[in-house]
Amino acid sequence: MDNSSIHKPLLPSRGSGHAYVRKTPRFVNLAKWILKIAMGVLFTSWVALLYVFPADFGTKLFEKWVLATRENVFGVAGSLFLLFSGPIVIIALLSVAFLIISGEEELHEKKTSRNPSFHLWTFPVLVDGPFGVVSAAEFIGILLFVVYVVWAVCSYTVHILSSMSDDLTFIVKSCLFLEILGLRFGLIGLFCLSFLFLPVSRGSVLLRLINIPFEHATRYHVWLGHLTMLLFTIHGLLYVVAWTVEGRLLNQILEWKDIGIANLPGVISLIAGLLMWITSLPPVRKLNFELFFYTHQLYVIFIVFFALHVGDNLFAIAAGGLFIFILDRFLRFCQSRRVVDIISAKCLPCGTVELVLAKPENLRYNALSFVFLQVRELSWLQWHPFSVSSSPLDGKYHISVLIKVLGKWTEKLRGNIMKSSEDVQCSAHTKITASVEGPYGHEIPYHMMYENLILVAGGIGISPFLAVLSDILHSVRQGKPCLPRNILIVWAVKRSDELPLLSTIDMESTCPSFSNKLNLQTHIYVTRELEPPLEEGKVQSSINSSLCPMSKGCGMSVLVGTGHNIWSGLYIISSTAGFVILLGLLDIFYINPFHISTRWYKGLLFLACMVASVFIFGGFVVGLWHLWDRRISAKEQCEDNRLKVDKVEHTETVADKDSDQESLANLTSIRYGARPDFNEIFGIVSKNWGHVDVGVIVCGPPTLQSSVAKEIRSHNVRRQCSDPIFHFNSHSFDL
Repeated sequence: MDNSSIHKPLLPSRGSGHAYVRKTPRFVNLAKWILKIAMGVLFTSWVALLYVFPADFGTKLFEKWVLATRENVFGVAGSLFLLFSGPIVIIALLSVAFLIISGEEELHEKKTSRNPSFHLWTFPVLVDGPFGVVSAAEFIGILLFVVYVVWAVCSYTVHILSSMSDDLTFIVKSCLFLEILGLRFGLIGLFCLSFLFLPVSRGSVLLRLINIPFEHATRYHVWLGHLTMLLFTIHGLLYVVAWTVEGRLLNQILEWKDIGIANLPGVISLIAGLLMWITSLPPVRKLNFELFFYTHQLYVIFIVFFALHVGDNLFAIAAGGLFIFILDRFLRFCQSRRVVDIISAKCLPCGTVELVLAKPENLRYNALSFVFLQVRELSWLQWHPFSVSSSPLDGKYHISVLIKVLGKWTEKLRGNIMKSSEDVQCSAHTKITASVEGPYGHEIPYHMMYENLILVAGGIGISPFLAVLSDILHSVRQGKPCLPRNILIVWAVKRSDELPLLSTIDMESTCPSFSNKLNLQTHIYVTRELEPPLEEGKVQSSINSSLCPMSKGCGMSVLVGTGHNIWSGLYIISSTAGFVILLGLLDIFYINPFHISTRWYKGLLFLACMVASVFIFGGFVVGLWHLWDRRISAKEQCEDNRLKVDKVEHTETVADKDSDQESLANLTSIRYGARPDFNEIFGIVSKNWGHVDVGVIVCGPPTLQSSVAKEIRSHNVRRQCSDPIFHFNSHSFDL
C-alpha cells in the first residue's frame, strides 16, 4: 500500500462524500483510458458492420473490401477473418494489455451516492419471464439482437423479391425465393455464431475485462444458442421445402461437392446442433441433466462439419469467437489434468459436505468465486460447479467448498467420505482424488466497494457469503482496503438443521471483537418448521469428520483463474501469432502452389490451423508457465509443513467455537414458518441506515432472485436506496 493510502480512513464516516481506497498513478489511468477507448471503438465498429451488412450500402462496402484485399497471401479467407473476426481477437489482445497495466489493483476511489441512481448493468428491468431476471443492459442487448434479426430478414426479403424475374413460373420463383432466403437465414445465424462461444470461455480475458463471471455469462450463451439454432433450423427447413417441391430432396441432402457448399456436412452439423438444442431445453435438462451434459459434447461434431459445410471463407467470419473458446478450452484441459490433494472432508449434519483442497500460495481468486470439481472415484467425465466458501485470506495453501447433497453424484461423494472415515479408523486406504478447474469469478472484489451490504441467500446459497464475510473480517483485521461496515444477511432455509453452516466460519477468531468494528445482523427464515427445535440456539458440530488419505498429487494449477496476467497474455499472443504463421505457411507452400480449391477441404485446414496454433505455440508457453509454477512452488516451504499448517488453520475444537457462537447468536434472529418480506426488510434498512449506497447480492433459486428484483425495481425501494448490483446465481443488485 502506498503512503497516500495509509492516512485515509479504512471505514469512512457516514457523512463523508468519498470512499477512499488505493489510488492509481495518472499515467496508468491514462493508458487504461486509451485502451478502453480503442476497444470501445473496435467493438462499436464491429457491431455496426454487422448491422449495415444486410443493406445495399453494406454489401457494396463488403465487395470493395474483398476486391482490395483478396490478393494477399492469406486469400479471401484471411480478408474475411480480418474484417469479421479480427476485431474480437484484437480486443482480446488489448484486454491482455489492460489487465497487465491494471496489475494487482483491486479497488478504486469511489464517490458514494446519496441519491437514487440508475445503473444499466445492474438495475433489473424484466423479472418474470423466459429470460429470468434481466438487467437494463441485458435488455438492451436482447433488443439489439432482435432488431438486427428482424432488420436483416426484412432487408433480405425485400431485396430477393425485387430481384426476381417476372418470366419465371410461380413454382420456380417460389423455390428460388426459399433457397435464397434460406441462404440469408444461414448467414444471419453465422453472425450470431460469432458471439455464441464467447460467454462459455470460462477464463477468457474478455469476461475478465468486463468483470462478468462465467456463471452469469452462461445465460448469454443459452440465449444466443436458442437464437442461433432457430435461425439455422429455419435455414435448413427452407431448403428442405424447396428441394421437396423440386423433387430432388434426397440427392441434395447427400450432395458433397468440392466447389460451393457441401450439403451433407451441413445436414450432419444441423443434426448435432438440434440434439444439443433439444436436450438443453429446461424440461429435458431438469429431467436428465447427464443426457444434456453428454449430448452437449457434440459441439465438436457441430463445429467440424460446419467448417466442412461452409468452407474456409464463410467459416472465417465466425472464427474469432471460436478461437477465443479454443484458447480457453486448451488451458482448462491442461489445468484439469493435475490431481489435487484433498486435505480434509467433513459431512455436516444437514447433508452438506465440506471439502478442503490444496492450492499453491500464488493462486489468486476473489470471494464469490467458484470451481469445477471432478472426483475420479465417482466419474471421469462429470464436472460440477461449486461456490468457494473460503476467503483468499483464510489460508495460503487451501481453498474450501461446501457441497449440498442433492443428487446421485453428491450422494456417492458423501458415501465415499463416510467410508473413508471408517477406513481411516481401521487403517485401511480408501482414496479420494480430485481435479479442479478454476477458480472463476469477478476480476475485482466488488463486494468490498460498498459501505453497506445486503446478502440474500437461499439454502446452500450461504456458501459464497461465508467467503465474503471472511474476506471482510480479514481485511478489517489486517488493515486492507475495505468499505463494508453495515452488513445484513437474509438467509432462507427449509429446516433448522441447515443452521450449522454458519459455524463453518469462526468470525471471532478471524477478527476479534468484530462486533465493535462492523454492524453485522443475520435474519434467518426457517420456512418449513413452525417452531424451533428443543435445542434452539445450539449450533451442532460437524459429524463424520475425516482426514482423507493423501494422494501423490499437489495443489491446484495456476493456469486458470483471475491472476497471472503476463503468462496468460503471452499464451494468447503466442497462439494468435502461431495461427497467423501457420495459416500463412499453409497458403504459401500448399494451397497456392497446388491450386487447392476444394472449399470443404480448405475449411477443414483453416480449423486445423486454429487448433494446431493453440496446441503448438500456446502449448509451448503453457509448458514454460508450468515450469515457472514449479520453480515458484519449490521456493515455498515443504509440502508436509504446508498441509500441517492448513490443517491447524482449518480444524477447530468445539471449545474454540463457543465464544463465537455466543457472539453470533446475539446478532441473529430466527423466524420459523415465514418467508422473507423484502419490502419490510428494505424498509427497515432505509430506516436504520438512511439513504446510503447499498449493494445487494443474491444467491439462491430463481424465485428468490425474482422476489428481490421485484422490490428493487419498485419505485418505493428506488427512493429508499441507491446504486444497485445484481448477479446471476450470486445475483447482485445496486439499490
